[in-house]
Amino acid sequence: MNMLKKFLIVLAAMTIPSLVMAQAANPAPAPLTKEIAAPVVANPAAAAPAAAAPAAAVPKSMDGSLPGYTPMKPTEGIGMPKPREIDFQEQFSDNGQYAKWINNAILLPIITIISLFVLGLLLWVIVRFNRRSNPVPSKTTHNTFIEIVWTLIPVLILLGIAYPSLDLLAKQFKPAPADAVTVKVTGYQWYWGYTYPDHGGFEVVSNMLKNKEDVAPGERFRTENDGPAQLAVDNRMVVPAGVPLRIQTTAADVIHAFAVPSLWFKLDAVPGRLNEKSLTITKPGVYFGQCSELCGARHGFMPISVEALPPEKFAAWVKAQGGQMPGEVAAAAAPAAAPAPAAAVPSPSAAPAAAVTK
Repeated sequence: MNMLKKFLIVLAAMTIPSLVMAQAANPAPAPLTKEIAAPVVANPAAAAPAAAAPAAAVPKSMDGSLPGYTPMKPTEGIGMPKPREIDFQEQFSDNGQYAKWINNAILLPIITIISLFVLGLLLWVIVRFNRRSNPVPSKTTHNTFIEIVWTLIPVLILLGIAYPSLDLLAKQFKPAPADAVTVKVTGYQWYWGYTYPDHGGFEVVSNMLKNKEDVAPGERFRTENDGPAQLAVDNRMVVPAGVPLRIQTTAADVIHAFAVPSLWFKLDAVPGRLNEKSLTITKPGVYFGQCSELCGARHGFMPISVEALPPEKFAAWVKAQGGQMPGEVAAAAAPAAAPAPAAAVPSPSAAPAAAVTK
C-alpha cells in the first residue's frame, strides 16, 4: 500500500511540470472601446470649425510678475501677525471693524468691570467675615433686594451683549449683491485653488513658497517682497478692493477652512458642498491667513495670501492671466444676430386659381 502511494506521488510530480509548460499564457485584456456614431451634418460646408488649441501658459518671472502685473509688496504689520500682539489684527473689512469695536468697546469693559467687582467682593469677604473679625456668623437668609439685583443685572448685561452680537451675525450672513465678484476657493491637500467664474473660469493654484536654502537651483524661493516665512505663496488670490466679493469654498479631499484674520473671514471648505460668504476689502493691500481646519500632515504649510488691488489693476491682472472682464465675457458669449429671413415670394404655379362667378 505504501509503495502504491509513493508511485502515485512520483507520477504526479513528473506530470505537473509538463502541464504547466503546456498551459497558454493569459492573454492581455483587450482595450475597452466604445464606438460613437459620427454626428450627422446637413451641410458639411457650414460645419463649425474645430476648437482652437488652448493658449500656452503665460511664463512668470522669479518674482511672480506677469505682463502688466507686478505683485504688491506687503506692508510690515498690516494683514499679518505682529510679535507680542495680544489684540485682534487691524481689520480691513466692514464686518471686521464692527467686530473689533464690539470686542474693545463692549466686551472688554464689561469683562473688566465684572472681574474687578468679583475680586473686590472676595477681598471684602476675606477681611470682613473671617473668624477673627466675625466670631458669631450671621444667620440672615433671603435678602429680597439682593436677589432681585443679582438676577436683573446679569439679564441686562446679556441683553446688552446680545444685540450687537446678533447684528454682527446677521451682517456676516448677508448675501452678496448680484454684481459681486465671485471667487471659488478649493482646498486641496495641501494647497489652494482659486477659480474666477466671472472672468473666464481660469484657476490659480497657490502653494507655499520655501526659503532659498530649501529649494533646488533655479526654483523660485521666498523673498521679503512675498511676505513672512510660511505665509508667502507663489500665486496669490487677487481681488479688487472696495468691491463686494462672493467667496465660495469647497474641498477636493478633506475638510479645510479658508481663514484670513485681518479680514474677519473664516469659512469651512467641505468636500461635496459649496459654502458662500460675502466680503468687501476696504483698502488695497496684501492679507495673510492659513487653513484653520486640521487637514493632514502638511496642514501647517497651507498659507493664504489675498492681494486686494484697485479695480483697474485687477482688470490688468485678469488680462495677464488670460481671462476677461464680465462685460467682455458676456459679449463673447452672445451669439451673432441672425439675419431676418427673406419674405417668401409665391411662384406663379403655386398661385391659387381664380374663383369662377356666375
